[in-house]
Amino acid sequence: MSLVTSENYQISPWVVMIAFAILIGPFALSFHMHYPDEMYYTDAAVKMLQNGDYLTTYLGSGELRFKKPIGTYWAVLAGFKLFGVTPFASRFFFLIAGALTIGFTYWSAKVLFEDKRIAGLSALIMASNPVLIFSATRSIPDVLLVLTMTASAVGFAGLIRFGDATPKKYLWMLYISLALAFEVKGLPAAALGGIGIIYLLFNPWKKIPFKTLFHLPSLAVSLFIALFWFVAMWKIHGPTYLDSFLEDQVGTRVASRSLLIIQNGFLALGILILIFLPWVLFSFAKAKKPIASARKEDPVFFWFAILWGLAILGMGAMTSKFYERYLLPVAPVLAILLAWILVKADFESKRTGLKVTSWFFLILNSIVFIFSLWLNFILGASVLIWLQLGLALAILVYLGKLTIQDLKLPKAIGYGFMLLFFLISTGTYQISLPDQGQQVKAFVENEQIDPIEKIGFIGNLHTSSKIRIALGTDFQMIDLPRYEFREELNNYDRLIIEDKYLDSIDASGFQKKVASLNWASRAIPDLLKNAGNSDFEQILAEKGQKYYWLER
Repeated sequence: MSLVTSENYQISPWVVMIAFAILIGPFALSFHMHYPDEMYYTDAAVKMLQNGDYLTTYLGSGELRFKKPIGTYWAVLAGFKLFGVTPFASRFFFLIAGALTIGFTYWSAKVLFEDKRIAGLSALIMASNPVLIFSATRSIPDVLLVLTMTASAVGFAGLIRFGDATPKKYLWMLYISLALAFEVKGLPAAALGGIGIIYLLFNPWKKIPFKTLFHLPSLAVSLFIALFWFVAMWKIHGPTYLDSFLEDQVGTRVASRSLLIIQNGFLALGILILIFLPWVLFSFAKAKKPIASARKEDPVFFWFAILWGLAILGMGAMTSKFYERYLLPVAPVLAILLAWILVKADFESKRTGLKVTSWFFLILNSIVFIFSLWLNFILGASVLIWLQLGLALAILVYLGKLTIQDLKLPKAIGYGFMLLFFLISTGTYQISLPDQGQQVKAFVENEQIDPIEKIGFIGNLHTSSKIRIALGTDFQMIDLPRYEFREELNNYDRLIIEDKYLDSIDASGFQKKVASLNWASRAIPDLLKNAGNSDFEQILAEKGQKYYWLER
């Protein structure tokens, strides 16, 4: 029997959440990949620990930065406080936020629908959403925003289902979640929340009276949470901080050209469909009838989900530069809508499509597994990587068994999607790790360098953030201006400099040593081709990316 036809089998959100954390965890908790915007939050969190000021946010150059509210900075800071300043700590709470988003998606669907099949399928759809997965592996605001907006969706779901008789817990959930979302991202959270509340007040099917929504205790607490940091910054730094915040929230992000708005709108719509692959494919055939049935059965939620979807498309269209992660805040609500339509369409009866999709992920995972096994065998790997590959093989066998026996195919598809990231981390282990930060830390320890003097950094700034995390709070490393760094050199007796900038300075007065050597992206094909050869280390030294330690 399949997932949705079995009366005895139910999806446990806790199992899906734990599976998400385990399968995505290795990719998230080391710097297999590093997203450039992470530096804004990790650099600031390190500075907070050094300064003892947990409200003011700084760049790695020491300049103030007020473009985002405090929520994301505090999530990184909490990881550093709990685990120490490490890559693992910088992303820990973002991975947990991704897993919790799945749980809140399940909860929202369960409040809306008595049929637990919809809640279970919604959880699987979100667990295999590539934008959620990538966002959960980065210390940037997006996964915290989707978590808080999905928590608010539980509140909206309670109001949609119970109307005037809504238990107060749903109002607390709604307003507290929106307040936290505002402290994470600012105006986009307020816009989505405001649209949802206005819809509840004026929709023609089940209007919620203002007196029901006006719950003073939860509103008062939520306003305090939402505005606390903004008031504190006004008091400490004056109104000038607000100019930077509003420029980022409105000025630099809102497009003014009609053609760009249209282009972004179509791009957003296309990506919105793509991020729900393969699930959306199962709804294409004979979709008209189940959609009409869903619209008739619960028009309040149906049009709420459509409205939020259109709102996020509109916001995406209006940005001067569109990113797929901008769609994430409403993805869980749309996942519930999609799961609802799929169950109504009896999608589990489409055995061939489900089985072909499951086989696709099995084959793709097998290819990545074989590649990772080969690369780690010829270059050598830690015991942890071999254990990871062993677990991956066991999961592959289990998913293969489900597919061959025609059992729980939606589960096999969802877990097969997540397994890809688990396996990718075993391959990128050789290419990306140890990262530049780990290598510089090892260099500093081997050279027994004291942390007294400041270090000037010249090079890629998101590499700087990895090095700053590795060196921790004892070392003061300052990012020098990208084009005017020569003017700053006399202020530093120690430099960390990227190889491509070395010829741009007079290094005659410095001792020079290689502190970091990594696979350069342009050299990856050559290095893979020569992996395992006796001259591999020589080729890596010639073609790899180097960071030098210069000391006067």
